[in-house]
Amino acid sequence: MSRAIAVLGGTGPEGFGLALRWIRAGESVIIGSRDARRAQNAAAKIKAAVGGNAKVSGENNSTASAAADLLVLTIPFEGHAALLKQIKPAIRTGSIVIDTTVPLAASVGGRATRTLGIWQGSAAQETAELVPKGVSVVAAFQSVSAELLNAEAPIECDVVVCSDDASALQAVRLLAAKIPGVRAIDGGKLENARILEQITALLIGLNIRHKGHSGVRFTGLPAKAYEVL
Repeated sequence: MSRAIAVLGGTGPEGFGLALRWIRAGESVIIGSRDARRAQNAAAKIKAAVGGNAKVSGENNSTASAAADLLVLTIPFEGHAALLKQIKPAIRTGSIVIDTTVPLAASVGGRATRTLGIWQGSAAQETAELVPKGVSVVAAFQSVSAELLNAEAPIECDVVVCSDDASALQAVRLLAAKIPGVRAIDGGKLENARILEQITALLIGLNIRHKGHSGVRFTGLPAKAYEVL
């Protein structure tokens, strides 16, 4: 995939880890943040870890959004709608927005092991309402541990990808498969994102209880379900 990837919220653990993995795979990544200086510092840290040839830069979220046609939202739910409204004028027609957001109750002072009720059904469906026409929304990466992303070992985890746009869904499956160990599975329509978000809340509870970094693996599917062409 030759298109630039803008990771919005890329200074946080999840966004930084995804950016790190994709840069190691040879992708070109723009770290996005509310503060361009923080984004540039994160980019410098990745260059130091990966090498001077790493294709990474740092910008504020709006500038990063304007410079890429594949955007990844890796922000807490409390800033979700505000960020989308801020960057909407910068998003190009034909872009893909990957939403990793999980609407955890912790964002309003509740527990991190349960999700909030979203009027649209899920955070990803809220995104679909807020982006410009002609932009595809894909839900993915909710259940991948930030700690594992920021490590070097392969990640034994399945990434379920959901979208109403079949070509965007396939593009994100290809991107997910660039992370060693990850299997990317077609999870159907975007409305299934609500299930992914709830599974993530369950995983958080398991990780708290057992002090681990669990993910999910799906068994019993034919081999072609895991193949990304």
